[in-house]
Amino acid sequence: MIHNRLYRWAMALVLATTWMGANATIPAGYYNSLDGKSGEALKDALHDLATRHTMLSYGSLWIYFAETDCQADDKSKVWDMYSNRTYYFRGGTSGVYGMHKEHSLPKSWWGGYDENDGYAGYTDINHLYPADGDANMAKSNYPLGEVSSPFFDNGVTRVGSPKTGQGGGCNAVFEPDDRYKGDFARTYFYMACAYQHYRWKYNYMLTNNSWKSLNDWSIDLLCRWARADAVSDKEVARNDAVQKHQNNRNPFIDFPELFEYIWGNRQGQIFYVSEAGMSTDTTTYTGDPELIAPIQGTVLDFGEVALGKSLDYTLYIQGRGLNNPLSLQLYRYDYDMFSIPVTTVSRTAANSAEGYPLKITYQPTSLGDHITRLLISDGGLVGSVGVELHARCVPPPTLTQLEALPATDIYQDRYVANWRPANETVDYYVITRTVYDKTNGETRTETFSTDDAISTSYLFTDRKPGESHTYYVQSYRLGYLSEPSNVISLDATGISGIEADKPLQLLAMDGGILVKCSENVGSATIYDMAGRVVRHIDSLSDDTVIELPRGIYLLKTATSHKAWKVAIR
Repeated sequence: MIHNRLYRWAMALVLATTWMGANATIPAGYYNSLDGKSGEALKDALHDLATRHTMLSYGSLWIYFAETDCQADDKSKVWDMYSNRTYYFRGGTSGVYGMHKEHSLPKSWWGGYDENDGYAGYTDINHLYPADGDANMAKSNYPLGEVSSPFFDNGVTRVGSPKTGQGGGCNAVFEPDDRYKGDFARTYFYMACAYQHYRWKYNYMLTNNSWKSLNDWSIDLLCRWARADAVSDKEVARNDAVQKHQNNRNPFIDFPELFEYIWGNRQGQIFYVSEAGMSTDTTTYTGDPELIAPIQGTVLDFGEVALGKSLDYTLYIQGRGLNNPLSLQLYRYDYDMFSIPVTTVSRTAANSAEGYPLKITYQPTSLGDHITRLLISDGGLVGSVGVELHARCVPPPTLTQLEALPATDIYQDRYVANWRPANETVDYYVITRTVYDKTNGETRTETFSTDDAISTSYLFTDRKPGESHTYYVQSYRLGYLSEPSNVISLDATGISGIEADKPLQLLAMDGGILVKCSENVGSATIYDMAGRVVRHIDSLSDDTVIELPRGIYLLKTATSHKAWKVAIR
């Protein structure tokens, strides 16, 4: 069927600019706004450039990952920067079993949603990567750093206590493999510019009190990593693939020494694009009309949308030297499922430094795959630029109520919220937490979400003395939320209000686990993260102490439907 063939088809990029021997596809004039700037003004220009991007659908990220994060020698394999395991793409939005969609800069640091630009940071693929699930769970929302004593090490990802002077007050850090340290550094440089307007809730690496956005120890670490691990072909190829869909780039990949002008050894110096190996125009442009964005071959995938719902994308249109208005037209195939508010864009708006934000709406009236094409022409351009629009309409989901489970891994400053997985397909889980502070009588309610539909737990690392916590869980799918689950309560001394059969609580302690349960739960088996049995206990009862070396374990009882996860530090 032609729609299915087109759905899997992506046009080749045709605009290529040679940069320092790498095949980067940077549109002419894309970086003009950076030229001649330094310090805070340069960082502000980077912010403005980065924020003018097309916001992708979180549910469609696996479609994009298949292009942005595939192995160079075998595009069916996932390029995982978190483990040595081999994973394969399955196609569509279903993801890869055992992998998460990882926010390399943790979304909990700003909350995942910002009132100024919604979910731009939440879905920005410049810092989203496919990640091994076990490694992602272990790294949690810890900052980057160098590990002195690991409690998780799979050969690529190390998590543990930080070296002196690092961590920003967090008791653990995530250290990637040496070959990826520059990748993560350049990702954090991008995020520190693109989302400098965010109000950071966690200040391990970021600060709200300086235009540099990064604190001192983070600057030292990231600069060292960026210098030691040069830009790779992988990063260049990924940058090109990101632009194809999101219509922006990570400038710290295109200009490997750009970070030095903001945080490094060239602070205060003026950055000239031409000196960095790329042409620019410092005077009024007199060449032929050009379209900087979108580029030919751009594919916008709306992913899955439930019948009765709609989804908007903003596509930035920017040119230079355009001498006529641009004409916009939706044509071919399912054009009636999509809409745009205008059919022309003035040359003034398109030639501006900000570009023109075109809202594209997908509002399907029938089930199935839908495809159309946005044609951008005139403006004095020779020929036209086409953008492929893909989407799929599915029936509204039926979501059942979840069961929340008791918290585990309870420490003075943290705990893990748990729940049973949904029986139906979901996009992710939403955890609503209410915190009552007994010291001042204040109550606050917050929502958090997982990065995937696989997780059945969520780590909270901000528990404080004198606080009582409650949480409930819902599943999310295509704009719909399930009914709230039962409520789990966690007071200053333990668990109360558990709605589950044979309540069981595992308290991690130095050198082992303390078991708390209301009755004998029968035999128990303990496994390490490789699935090997490390201990079998014939009878597990209240106040049982199980001695274990440092590590992460799963405990399964004869009377429980779930495996309990606990970390011994």
